[in-house]
Amino acid sequence: MAKEKFILKQPFKGKSAVLTGASTGIGKATAKEIVQLGGSVCIIARRVEVLKEAVKEIEAVKTQDDQYVEMISCDTTDMGKLKPLLTDFFEKKGVPDYLINCVGYAMPRYVQDHSLEEFRTQMDTNYYGQLVPILITLPYFMEAKKGYIANVSSMAGFIGLIGYTAYTPTKFAIVGLTEALRNELKPYNIQFSILYPPDTETPAFEEENKTKPEECKIISERGGLLKPEEVAEPFIEGILKNRFEILPGEAKFPWRMFRLFPKLVRNIMDKDLKKARKKLGKE
Repeated sequence: MAKEKFILKQPFKGKSAVLTGASTGIGKATAKEIVQLGGSVCIIARRVEVLKEAVKEIEAVKTQDDQYVEMISCDTTDMGKLKPLLTDFFEKKGVPDYLINCVGYAMPRYVQDHSLEEFRTQMDTNYYGQLVPILITLPYFMEAKKGYIANVSSMAGFIGLIGYTAYTPTKFAIVGLTEALRNELKPYNIQFSILYPPDTETPAFEEENKTKPEECKIISERGGLLKPEEVAEPFIEGILKNRFEILPGEAKFPWRMFRLFPKLVRNIMDKDLKKARKKLGKE
């Protein structure tokens, strides 16, 4: 949960956030952090029953009676369906202070086992699933000349790894989108952050492991596994400090290394792959 100093200060008191992909995992944990720190939230995801359970969990950490926890059931890639739902919410509750996009999933495979449709589906969910809510919300933020948009990328958003040929480009795309928006919308006083989480113990991660190449599993073992709460806390702290790049857990060191010594990092990763293949009897 949030650090004690933030809990006492209640930095989100009187503020609200819309969070996409927030019925489970990092999104739900982030919504709980905001509510515990005095804010109100609207969580968006597809599955109604899972959303209802998430709402109960999030409501349990409210600190004040005037906080609200709302839900919208919708596929965030569908502009036609999401726009009227969000517009109606804004009319009833007001324009939120934050839009936090946590939508995303991975289906790792060897590249030759991926269909073209799987490439398209992951791009649709991971990129357009965050872009659509941004496009809906931006006119309101631009008119108000304020607002905060935080998008979730991944460690795969700055470096590629075996098994993630369909996933990695989607996370690079989120970084590129956020970088361009940050620059273009600077005159409108809209703030941006990108979260680069490492492997996190979520339902989506459990699904990943069902199709993940064995080499990838071996390479990933040494990186450890964070709980959603261990990602959500630095995520919120980073937002409160207006950090553009937010790097929880082990993500900070490889992010810095790759920017300073990209060739070295690639060589290390290539050696890790060779060791993994040898362990599996493929070398």
